[in-house]
Amino acid sequence: MSNIPISQEGFAKIKKELAALKKERPEIIKAIAEAREEGDLKENGGYHAARERQGMLEAKINYIESRIPQFNVVDMKTLGGPKVTFGATVELEDIDTGEEKTYTIMGPDESDFKKGIISVESPVGKALLGKEEGDEVIVNAPRGRIEYGIVSVVFNGPASQ
Repeated sequence: MSNIPISQEGFAKIKKELAALKKERPEIIKAIAEAREEGDLKENGGYHAARERQGMLEAKINYIESRIPQFNVVDMKTLGGPKVTFGATVELEDIDTGEEKTYTIMGPDESDFKKGIISVESPVGKALLGKEEGDEVIVNAPRGRIEYGIVSVVFNGPASQ
């Protein structure tokens, strides 16, 4: 069993999503029952759509429920130090272009690249783990090899985003 890091806020969000998905079950069961009453199931588009929706809902519920035991819920207030770990916000400078980027390193279930939140399992996340301010890292990204210098490492959690 793996150990997936997640913030308390992220864990609460996933639990809320799971509860909302479970609340949808009765609606879908009702839609299936109503579609069945319409007759021939072979050519009943409403029935097939409701069954497909039910299948996707159950798959999502099962996926979330299978991940919950693997989560290591982390209190973001307890994090700190000079090294890049889960929860660190890292300012980087592309050595070649001088372009600066800031990323917060979180678990895969909380990553959102558009918001600058990347997974500890991403190529950049993996390259940064354990490094400190002033270190240089090489990332083998899909667009090629990128060399970054670490400008700063701070711990302020995703709530500061």
